[in-house]
Amino acid sequence: MAAYCCSPLPSETQLPLDERIQLYWTQRAASFRQVRQQELHSDKPERWWAEISPHLPARRKGKPLRVLDVGTGAGFLAILFARQNCEVTAVDSCPQMLREAENLSRNEALRINFQQMDADNLQFANETFDCVVARNVMWTLVAPCAAYREWWRVLRRGGVLLNFDADYGAVDFTDLSHVEGRHAHAGIAPALLREGEDIRRALPLSRETRPHWDVTT
Repeated sequence: MAAYCCSPLPSETQLPLDERIQLYWTQRAASFRQVRQQELHSDKPERWWAEISPHLPARRKGKPLRVLDVGTGAGFLAILFARQNCEVTAVDSCPQMLREAENLSRNEALRINFQQMDADNLQFANETFDCVVARNVMWTLVAPCAAYREWWRVLRRGGVLLNFDADYGAVDFTDLSHVEGRHAHAGIAPALLREGEDIRRALPLSRETRPHWDVTT
């Protein structure tokens, strides 16, 4: 794939961190959709579902599981759960990411409730969902402790939180020498890749060891 083009990044370091994060993910949205679209038509959905399904709670009285996908990005997990006849709500703080996710879900003819919302300030009642799921989201957050409180709050008693993330504090995003095959940073323009690395270093979880921090929290 050709290098992913982005608009210039004038004086981004002078912006507040939350605005830099929003701008960064807006510029990543189109390439994220391309990667997730390819994943959805590969063996990855089957492999992901084999990992997820043993942990899910039983459906209550034949009703579909109510699932919240936090930080859905381009919608991979939301679509995965919707394919399994779950009632899916998916939130993201980035409007452009949500547009890409909605496009992918329409291509799949699936009904998913997409809403713009911050991961650490969910606009849902207590104990709304049977499952809260996130993929590569926690490390991106300015207030990860608040996010965990919110995810726990909206989860019903007996529900399941599935958080797929990594110890990204130990990773330099600009060093791709060890990365093989197709990945989320493939083809990103150097300036945007550098901005992603600068943001990562400014985020609180870049200074924590995980999953120890998560378990303790």
